[in-house]
Amino acid sequence: MTTRGFIIGAPRSGSGKTTLTLSLLAAARRRGLRVRAAKSGPDYIDPAFHAAATGMPSFNLDSWAMDRAQLSTVAGYAVESVECLVIESSMGLFDGVAGPEGRSGAGADLAAGLGLPVVLILDVSGHSQSAAAVARGFAGHAPGVHIAGVVLNRVASERHRQGVADAMLRVGIPILGAIPRDVAIVLPERHLGLVQALEHPDLPAHLERLADLAENALDVPGIFALATPLPSGGAGDALLRPPGQRVAMARDVAFSFMYAHVLEGWRRAGSEIVFFSPLADETPPEDCDSCWLPGGYPELHAGQLAAAQKFKAGLAAFAQTRPVHGECGGYMALGTSLQSADGVWHAMAGLLSHETSFATRRMNLGYRQAETLADSALGPEGTRVRGHEFHYAAMVAPGTDAPLAQLRDGTGQVLGASGGVRGQVSGAFFHAIAAGGGIF
Repeated sequence: MTTRGFIIGAPRSGSGKTTLTLSLLAAARRRGLRVRAAKSGPDYIDPAFHAAATGMPSFNLDSWAMDRAQLSTVAGYAVESVECLVIESSMGLFDGVAGPEGRSGAGADLAAGLGLPVVLILDVSGHSQSAAAVARGFAGHAPGVHIAGVVLNRVASERHRQGVADAMLRVGIPILGAIPRDVAIVLPERHLGLVQALEHPDLPAHLERLADLAENALDVPGIFALATPLPSGGAGDALLRPPGQRVAMARDVAFSFMYAHVLEGWRRAGSEIVFFSPLADETPPEDCDSCWLPGGYPELHAGQLAAAQKFKAGLAAFAQTRPVHGECGGYMALGTSLQSADGVWHAMAGLLSHETSFATRRMNLGYRQAETLADSALGPEGTRVRGHEFHYAAMVAPGTDAPLAQLRDGTGQVLGASGGVRGQVSGAFFHAIAAGGGIF
């Protein structure tokens, strides 16, 4: 089977990319098309909605964190047994970090590198004919990035749509749909983006509404007809070294930020992933040889985690003989205490000595290059990984543990030591995406 694909892009965040993506995915699935989604750049929340809409994991394709071979490996995961791959770009289509050509992390890198057409969604609220100038600018901005057509979002009236359509006709860019203003189709948000898919009060019904929206407002057959063939991809090594043969993986609404491509790579390398829920006061299964606490929203469930005595005792016993690693929210849970937004302090696992606060907020956001300073679940000392950091929680007491890694940002600027290591336990705020490389 030859898988075809296209990219959904926009001039900026908040233009409606996720709404358009989910609408097309839901409509395609209703029509019986075997479709999968992917996300460009670092993101956990959108891929969970993609997975709900398609019934298949959504992978991240990140041109900054992944080299060409790694991108080929993940693209290979994504195209298996599907007819079409819909890639949702992050932020604006050309937004990324400074660096070598094709390695910025922008969705445009994937459009050029994979030869995929772009469906550009434009928020036309507050303007009309000027939208054609925006589309024309995007169409001519970069060689190799083909804008195949536009979808208009937040259209106020038929007169408004017609005004934009007349201007688009003059610049020769097809309109593939027009979505009216409708607060009912907007997904709820919180501090790290959208509310998680598993927390949405009625996601199946919402996806049905989005499928209806696509049928009524979009040229669904025309959009999917734009898709072009994708390379089959390679069967390379796992992008991150598996931390064990049987990995105990925390998973619930407090710990859900784990990349599907990482789990898929571990499984293909022969590892088994065993899920457990700290919020349900479950312990890491005894027959596992490592434990991973991914990121998520522990700050929203700090009281429940503090009361999970069985989980904390079981985790401490596990860590006596086997590696335990925490990323971002998982790292916060490994510390001594976490202050929730209301100012209340809650006792965490205490396997590392730092203290974090969600009452004292400061946004930390960006790509990270890490070189480990000690042996850990990430690998032996000197292991290099690329990843990202995105959190509002603040480190209010760094503790006395040895640092886990030396960090640089996406452009190579030194950020200093980060995270902590004590015995078999390690953690840091950065999320690992792929092994290797970087500017050191």
